[in-house]
Amino acid sequence: MRLGRAIFPLVRTKMTMSSPAVMWVSDVVRERWRFTEAGVAVYAAVSGDRNPMHLNNGFAREVGGFERGRVVHGMLVASLFPSLIAACFPSAVYAGQTLEFAAPVYVGDEVVAQVQALHIRPTTMAMNSNTISR
Repeated sequence: MRLGRAIFPLVRTKMTMSSPAVMWVSDVVRERWRFTEAGVAVYAAVSGDRNPMHLNNGFAREVGGFERGRVVHGMLVASLFPSLIAACFPSAVYAGQTLEFAAPVYVGDEVVAQVQALHIRPTTMAMNSNTISR
């Protein structure tokens, strides 16, 4: 299977962030993402998770009870958060994530990923610099 550029399973539609260069406690970063059929197929191939709930509309409807058909892999949806953090703040360290899937995300759905800085540990560079203030 040739992956080429198809390895990027998500389509970025809009990104907003409160502080482009420096993140402060309580800052929020959010981005809209649309999950494509091709992206779900690539994720299934890369992850090895070929559950028919993700790949077969009929199976997802009849067996899974998902009336709109195929659902996006939960871990693919969850990958939005570290991806968003890395894209906006490359020096940030992603420490953890707790998941609760409240509703299915269907192929073609657009979701909004949002992260908020709850704690920022001072770095040596930040402690030695008096040029950044808010």
